[in-house]
Order: sequence, then C-alpha cells, then structure tokens
Amino acid sequence: MPTASPTRTRAERLEARVTAEQKRLIEQAAALQGRSVTDFVLSSVQDAAKRAIEEHQRLELSLRDSQVFVEALMNPPPPNDRLRETVARYRRTMGV
Repeated sequence: MPTASPTRTRAERLEARVTAEQKRLIEQAAALQGRSVTDFVLSSVQDAAKRAIEEHQRLELSLRDSQVFVEALMNPPPPNDRLRETVARYRRTMGV
C-alpha cells in the first residue's frame, strides 16, 4: 500500500487514544524528523503493518515448505528416466 501523496485525498479516518506520555514521545520523534505528527504516525503504522504482513507470509511459507519437505522424505517419488540417466552418467564418469 503506497504512502498517500499530496494529490491523493485521504478519505478514511483512524483515531486512537494515547496517554500524555505517548503523545509527547510521538511529538518529539516527529519533530526530530521534521515531520507532522500525522505524517509520522501514518508512516510508522504503515511500516509496522507491512512488516507484520511480511512476517506472517514468511512464516506461512516456511510452514508449508517444511510440510512439503517432510512429505518428500517420507514418501519420495519413484526415480524418473532423467534421474536414472543422471545416475548412470555419474557412475560412468566416476568409474563406480
């Protein structure tokens, strides 16, 4: 999801209640970066959302890959012609 540009109208609203300490912290961080609080918060939240989604997708892929790997170890497919040819060529080359 791209960051909203000045020409893009922001039609949605997001609200959050924060403590006075949280607000001061956010305002200080935004000021240090020379950004508005709104820009700082939106950018930070958007970055955090992207990271959360990417981490979830990586974990999901990792789990699926693990399952496929274990399945291949437990129930390997029979050797096909190409594999048999490769083994024969290896044996000829290595003198085995």
